[in-house]
Amino acid sequence: MQIITPTSILREWTVEDAESLVKHADNPHISALMRDAFPCPYSLDDAKRFIAMATGPGPNLFLAIEVHGEAVGGIGIHPKSDVRCRSAEIGYWLSEPSWGQGIVTDAVSALVPVAFERYDIVRLQAGIFSPNTASMRVLEKCGFTREAVHKNAIWKNGRLLDEVVYVYFG
Repeated sequence: MQIITPTSILREWTVEDAESLVKHADNPHISALMRDAFPCPYSLDDAKRFIAMATGPGPNLFLAIEVHGEAVGGIGIHPKSDVRCRSAEIGYWLSEPSWGQGIVTDAVSALVPVAFERYDIVRLQAGIFSPNTASMRVLEKCGFTREAVHKNAIWKNGRLLDEVVYVYFG
């Protein structure tokens, strides 16, 4: 799969992306806004493990965000199961030097219709850590609605944070 946006190319991860992944993901400013499964520091072994998982079988969709021939971030769709089987979650991250250029806004806008075509869902949601106002703006620009604030729902780096849930209905 390859999706061309005005600012990037969304494409499948490859083993050749490992060094670029380490270069761009090994940043405490990024990991502070991600779940604990996103390691910090981010090693070459972490990159190889992630790429193997992202390119392996399973229901999740993981795409690299490529800018100027280099993977500088990632975006994915994660379908839910059981009673939430008609919902999926979107998640993304981007290298700090690429922030503020509309890259993630373009990526999210391009991936939303793919999520509804690929999965039998009626809602696409994102849980944002409360300090991440830039990500909230991205989702609002892409037509997501702020649905809820889960107070003290996140324990990250020794602090309690609110989780702000955004939703897009197909």
